[in-house]
Amino acid sequence: MIAASASSAGELLRSARMARAFTLVVFGTTFGAFAIERLMGRVTYVTMVAGLCALAVAMLVARRGELSPLRLASATLALFLGWTLVSVFWSTDQPKSLIGWVALAALSLLGVTIAHVRDTLQTARALGDVMRWLLAVSLGVEILFGILIDMPFPLLGVQGLIAELGPVQGIFGTRNALGFVALLALITFLVEWRTQSVRPGLAVVSVLLAGGMAVLSDSPTVIVIALIVGLATLTLMVVRHTRAESRPMLQATLAGIVVVALAVAYAARGPIIAMLGAGSDFSTRADLWNTILDYVRYHPVQGWGWYGTWSTTEFPFLSINVNLGARHASALNAYFDILLQVGWFGLLLFAGFCAIALVRSWLEASNRRAVVYTWTPLILTALLVDSVFESFTLFGYGWLLLVVCASRAGQSRSWRDRLDGGDQVAPVLPEAPAR
Repeated sequence: MIAASASSAGELLRSARMARAFTLVVFGTTFGAFAIERLMGRVTYVTMVAGLCALAVAMLVARRGELSPLRLASATLALFLGWTLVSVFWSTDQPKSLIGWVALAALSLLGVTIAHVRDTLQTARALGDVMRWLLAVSLGVEILFGILIDMPFPLLGVQGLIAELGPVQGIFGTRNALGFVALLALITFLVEWRTQSVRPGLAVVSVLLAGGMAVLSDSPTVIVIALIVGLATLTLMVVRHTRAESRPMLQATLAGIVVVALAVAYAARGPIIAMLGAGSDFSTRADLWNTILDYVRYHPVQGWGWYGTWSTTEFPFLSINVNLGARHASALNAYFDILLQVGWFGLLLFAGFCAIALVRSWLEASNRRAVVYTWTPLILTALLVDSVFESFTLFGYGWLLLVVCASRAGQSRSWRDRLDGGDQVAPVLPEAPAR
């Protein structure tokens, strides 16, 4: 009796339906974190994540015969998590720092699990389903409080300005967060459309919804991210249609162009900012970053200890906010946040983690004919560009997506292939037909 029950539980945990349900709930929980915490409290959100982590462990144990220990997580991810854990010992408040690390590790576990139980198309489809609901709810909330009731809703940070065409925040707290989520959704919806994994009518409505919410967010950072992702898409199209023998030279040329473009963009940052109308936003960020660099000088290699989102009652975050007369909860830049919290060594580990994931996914998309493989490098591009303006990539859904994409890329192109018997990839059970 007990053996039969255990066998049934194991089959359930290994099933494709459980994997799909798990992925949907993880995406829904992380992307809806702001609304969940505001409406039901932080304890509710933490409990949901803890339950999902327990389920993730159970699913990985049930699938242990399909998984290779060497492929479970990327080495660079493990090194970065290890360094952030070690940094707890020199932080100013070790219990709070440890809590911040546990949050990072929990989302990493969820991301690694999704990457092992879903393939790229299944992951994109799950994200698309969640995004349709969350963006539709965001639009409904904005219409309710911006037109029907015509008053702000402070609990969710909704200003009720949709009648004036924005900026709107939806259920994500800020216009920048909504704009970024809408852009991630737009990439996903376009991939769904091209792969014909959803009905054409639904694909068109989804693209219009995501594009409309991105415009209504009136976020200047979204313009920059959209332009760069658009250029990356065009470049990837050119590479994919180039003969295989010519691709290495083309890839090297493109890498050189990117380096030059970054240098030019930095040199012409003033006119670019003025053109985008983001002068006040950038001025705030520039003041914050300059102040952060003053504190980095005291602990340049190891940083002040990992906290994740800032503990505004602890040093140096409290001191930075006091000096600026502000209440920042992050560095408004993922790279500066890492530099402040885990120093130059942590930044190098993070840069290596991101660079390896981007290169692997880019090469995979270049050499595979299926359009779905473009989803991973384009999402990574959006995450890494947004990291220049916000710290979303280090917390919540941003970190989750980064780990998912890096883990997917690592399964197809890795040094582990030589140690683990070739190109074997953890199998994924077939999914029930899409509704």
